[in-house]
Amino acid sequence: MLSRTANRRFGLAVLMAAMMVTAPALAADGAPTLSGAGLSGLWALPFAGILLSIALCPLLTPDLWHHHHGKIAAGWAALFLIPCAGFIGVPVAAYELLHVLLLDFVPFIILLTALFTVAGGVRLRGGFVGTPGSNTALLAFGTLIAGFMGTTGAAMLLIRPLLHANAKRQHKTHVFVFFIFLVANIGGSLTPLGDPPLFLGFLKGVSFFWFTEHMLAPMAVAGGILLVVFYLLDTLAYRKEAPEVHAAGDHERDNLTIQGLRNIALLMAIVAAVLLSGLYNLGTAITIFHVPISGQQLLRDAALLAVIFASLKYTRHGIREENHFNWGPMAEVAKLFIGIFITIIPAIAILRAGADGALADLVAFAQPGGVPNDGRYFWLTGILSSFLDNAPTFLVFFNLAGGDPVQLMGPMATTLTAISAGAVFMGANSYIGNAPNFMVKAVVEHRGVKMPSFFGYMAWSTILLIPTFIVVTLIFFNH
Repeated sequence: MLSRTANRRFGLAVLMAAMMVTAPALAADGAPTLSGAGLSGLWALPFAGILLSIALCPLLTPDLWHHHHGKIAAGWAALFLIPCAGFIGVPVAAYELLHVLLLDFVPFIILLTALFTVAGGVRLRGGFVGTPGSNTALLAFGTLIAGFMGTTGAAMLLIRPLLHANAKRQHKTHVFVFFIFLVANIGGSLTPLGDPPLFLGFLKGVSFFWFTEHMLAPMAVAGGILLVVFYLLDTLAYRKEAPEVHAAGDHERDNLTIQGLRNIALLMAIVAAVLLSGLYNLGTAITIFHVPISGQQLLRDAALLAVIFASLKYTRHGIREENHFNWGPMAEVAKLFIGIFITIIPAIAILRAGADGALADLVAFAQPGGVPNDGRYFWLTGILSSFLDNAPTFLVFFNLAGGDPVQLMGPMATTLTAISAGAVFMGANSYIGNAPNFMVKAVVEHRGVKMPSFFGYMAWSTILLIPTFIVVTLIFFNH
């Protein structure tokens, strides 16, 4: 009979064999990176765990989740970091943690906070109440501007006016679901400023207006279908409202006033800071344990922090009160996404390993016989972007398709369009597919409006988005 020590050693050996622990790979600069080649899919279990927690805990243990969601997210992150440090090495765990915090999470949170703060300082008054026509018009407007001011900026700017316009309605959950579909995702298709995957493509050499030219038609088809469906659904829902709601709609006002105009200028400053950081390469400013932080990143983040300070200092306090502004949604997003960013590390590493990774068959599926299949690229990029970070997922398939921007903008333009559309459009498939999704959900729920559960939202997306994407595939990527 084996002793307890022998049992523990045997169990550790089995676990190491199951996880297929390999030596760390060294990057060109000597950084101890996590190599996805040889990694078992078991390393992605903490990521699956945090996704299931987000999906199930609000339903099964709502009080526990409400008070301790940050601790739960931290626990799943530790379940990756501790085994990584123990089995692969402390340097690898430290490097990957610093890399994701310094280059991904911190800039991500600074940008979201800037957009959240500035948008919270703008108040649109009057103009409309929540009739089917005015709701559809606002969704269409948000879809268009999201491509030029970012999905997060457009979503945070317009969600409060939409909440105010529909405050007296009882049947309105669908309004905010479609808002996530259109403004927080599909609308970000037209420029690199719209959504992070396209910005990464811009940094890789894709011209700024290439996306406008090639993504306009797919966006118009997807957006047009959803706007028509929304108008029909909202019309049916509106008929169920109380007489006083209809009376308000019959006397809908045309005057629209905007308060907090300084924040519109600050919003343009955010756009300029992000755009300029992609146009000018200032080289590495500092390096922290092999993690290079560029000069343009430091300047961009400093500019965004200055924007946050200016918005808080110079916006009339009453505007934020009238907007019911508070930091709860931002704190919730930060706590959950730091766990997501950390636990996603091995999943992205496996994807980047391509043919040498645990998902080799999936990657090969995109190029049967070595020939890119645009429809498969669209769906593979999209499905993974529904649950993984859509920015690195875009890069994986961008590189799988050759990574040459000249070729991808020219002979392989439909392939790059498929990858771009998959990453941007299908971020709408789940709450965690794109950061604005969760922010909209949090803001809406903080205003007392009940939103669908994780799986409830996915029921909406499955019924409404999947058929829309099938139509997009048949029209644009069926070759």
